[in-house]
Amino acid sequence: MSKDPILHFINGEYTAGTSGKVFQNINPVDGSVICDVYEGLKPEVDAAVSAAKNALKGTWGSMTTDERVQILYKVADGINARFDEFLEAECKDTGKPKSLARHIDIPRGAANFKIFADVIKNEPTEAFSMATPDGKGALNYTIRSPKGVIAVISPWNLPLLLMTWKVGPALACGNTVVVKPSEETPLTTSLLGEVMNEAGVPAGVFNVVNGFGPESAGAYLTEHADVDAITFTGETRTGTAIMKAAAEGMRDVSMEMGGKNPAIIFADCDLDKAVEGVMRSVFINCGQVCLGTERVYVQREIFDEFVGRLKQGAEGLNVSHPDDEKANMGPLISMDHQKKVLGYYALAKKLGANVITGGGVPEKTGDYKNGAWVEPTIWTGLDDDSAIMREEIFGPCCHISPFDTEEEVIERANDTVYGLACSIWTENLSKAHRVGGQIDCGLTWINSWFLRDLRTAFGGSKQSGIGREGGVHSLEFYTELRNICVKL
Repeated sequence: MSKDPILHFINGEYTAGTSGKVFQNINPVDGSVICDVYEGLKPEVDAAVSAAKNALKGTWGSMTTDERVQILYKVADGINARFDEFLEAECKDTGKPKSLARHIDIPRGAANFKIFADVIKNEPTEAFSMATPDGKGALNYTIRSPKGVIAVISPWNLPLLLMTWKVGPALACGNTVVVKPSEETPLTTSLLGEVMNEAGVPAGVFNVVNGFGPESAGAYLTEHADVDAITFTGETRTGTAIMKAAAEGMRDVSMEMGGKNPAIIFADCDLDKAVEGVMRSVFINCGQVCLGTERVYVQREIFDEFVGRLKQGAEGLNVSHPDDEKANMGPLISMDHQKKVLGYYALAKKLGANVITGGGVPEKTGDYKNGAWVEPTIWTGLDDDSAIMREEIFGPCCHISPFDTEEEVIERANDTVYGLACSIWTENLSKAHRVGGQIDCGLTWINSWFLRDLRTAFGGSKQSGIGREGGVHSLEFYTELRNICVKL
């Protein structure tokens, strides 16, 4: 991959902008510099928003839904045609195993454009006839109009997938976008600009400004008066700052934020399935998944066996280079994030946790010693009010606690400021329905994890988010519903 600097993508062209500032994109595997990235400040954001606004009124805004749909199909095809380039870029940025990104990140990144093109193409409208005093009646019908210029703030853990999860429906609904990718993972978002041009997306419809949050591209974008709505995925503190900025001008926000997700393992579960499912939900993507599990509650009768089997599974993980086809887990996203996660590892020991496995840094040699590696880690023995049980760590770790009764575990699972996801493991169908309906979160899985029909509602409650994405639910954010009443 070229070490040429990453440019902004504004009005259909790559540009360094005028700030002259650059920052380094670091490979989390070995700490090497992948390339420089130009940082966007107010002039770059102004140019991108202006381009998006002009395209909204011009070429993109004048197209029919079917014309937009056909272009979005070409975008999806363009990603798939350059699959290996996107795969290489994604794994360079994140350090995740190619075996994972090949089956999840890149296919879903492409599919998001086709999925939402189909959603908008097949979305029905509603019409109502009504009586009027003169007896002639009236007809009411609704239309969906694009909301305008959408600011897309996307995260680093699933860079392509979660960015296109927002850009896909935004463009399908006729909006234009300015994307601020995470400063940690700019490569695939930058590459997408080339695909947009190849697919015939008009200049100004898709724009990218790189940079950071405060006093950088993120802040300038969310504060911009010509941005009509903001969609964000990331940590709750950043989401709070964005909401404050969005209050000026009463802009709409869609927020998918943090989680401290529980898994509930009943004694009547299929233990093989439960161990396999929790293994995935704790350790996949090095634990850097908003839907991942950090709190595991296991019924006392099977507690010791479950802990032993999860320990065996964790110790069998292959923590290795992205190119290793046998790798189950790569490094964390950065050395800064490694410092944060290791800080929680140290805190757990200080608080008296039983370290079942892990708790440190795996032994690496050569250049890999400079990477952001951590061990998959399991604890027991802490109270529910400890920081390990209350705060999102976002690493490959979990705490396992015993419980006795259904009522007890429901109360403990809900005792959190977050409400994103939960998994429940039981072979008792009545219990599954009963408990699933009492968990305060946006997504509950029964005997599975990360299994989703992409037409269903996705999002969290409490401090885990505002609004829903997925299928027709995305249309609620990316469009304005308008009623037209015709007197007959």
